[in-house]
This record gives sequence, C-alpha cells and structure tokens, in this order.
Amino acid sequence: MVDLNLDEPLEGDLQAVADEVASGYRTQVVTETDLPEPSRMGGEGRVDLESALIEAEHQMEELLRREAELMDHQRRLAADFNNFRNRAQRDITLAVEQAERKIFLELLPVLDNFDRGLAATYQDVDVFRSGVELVRKQFLEALRRLNVEQLPLQVGDPFDALHAEALTTYTDPNLPDGSVAAIYEQGFNLKGQLLRAARVVVNRL
Repeated sequence: MVDLNLDEPLEGDLQAVADEVASGYRTQVVTETDLPEPSRMGGEGRVDLESALIEAEHQMEELLRREAELMDHQRRLAADFNNFRNRAQRDITLAVEQAERKIFLELLPVLDNFDRGLAATYQDVDVFRSGVELVRKQFLEALRRLNVEQLPLQVGDPFDALHAEALTTYTDPNLPDGSVAAIYEQGFNLKGQLLRAARVVVNRL
C-alpha cells in the first residue's frame, strides 16, 4: 500500500501516484472456470437431469406397488382374523352347550328318583328318611362326577374364615370356643377351588 500523507506536499506527477495506488489492488476477473457447475452444463447436463427424473418416477412407481401389496396383505390378514374370531366364538358356544348338557344329564336322574319317592308310599318316617338319604347320596355322586365336592366340615370343627361365613354366634359349653356350632349351608369346591363358602354358626363361650 502507498501511504498518502496529506501533511506533506505532493511532489511529482499526480498521475504516477494514482497509478501506484491502483497497482496495490488486485482486480478479480471471473472466468468460466469460476462459475458454478450447473452454469456450465450444456446438453449433457439436461440429459443427466432427465435420467434422474425418470429414475425418481420408477422409484415412485415401485413404492406405490409395494404400498398396494401391503394394503392387500393387510386386508387378507383382517379377513383371516375375522374368520378366526367367528370360529373361536362358535367353538366356545359349542363347548358351553356341551358342558351344560353334561350337567343336566347328571342331575336329571336325581330328579327322577325324587319323583319316584313322592309317588311311593311309606310305612313310617324312617323309611321315608332312608329314601331321601339315598337320593341325596346320588346327588352328591353326580356333583363329584362334575368335579364338585362338599367341604369336609362338621359341627365342632374350628371356624375357618377362608372356607366359611359366620352368620351369627351361639354359646354351647359342650363345644370349644371358636368352633362351628351349626351348619346352615354346606360349602363346596370346584376342581379344588372354593365354589361356595359354608354358612355356619360360630360357638362363643
């Protein structure tokens, strides 16, 4: 750079000074090689662009085809699931009906014996009682075949809140405190699980 000191008088030719200042700056000339690549693209560049567009169209067509295949697959899966659900519902309904049929076939003979007992004549109450006990035994056997068993609960057994419900209390000096004084309703298990808790009277001394 040329230091122009205005405090000192200029000597020589002013044109020479200006030329010297101008020579300190570099003139930048934009040539063809400095232009962006697309600016120098001729016919070959247009061909490349068309090829890229064609390739993009092919990819779009492939994506649309895949989408159609996936949608069709989804519709088939939905139809198969709907058929499976309907078939499962029919199987469940059939299984329930067969279970109900089995229960009724086990219990109807008990009813037959009740009808026979009512139609019969008895010499005394003890004979009638024996007949009722036989029908009760038959009924319990039918329940056993259906996996229903009576809880082994008797008067005098300790009260168990897990398998029995206390209706009220009673005082019987002949029974232990907290034991079962009376059984109002027997309890039953179904396949080893509590079906109905017994309802009892608990002894309190």
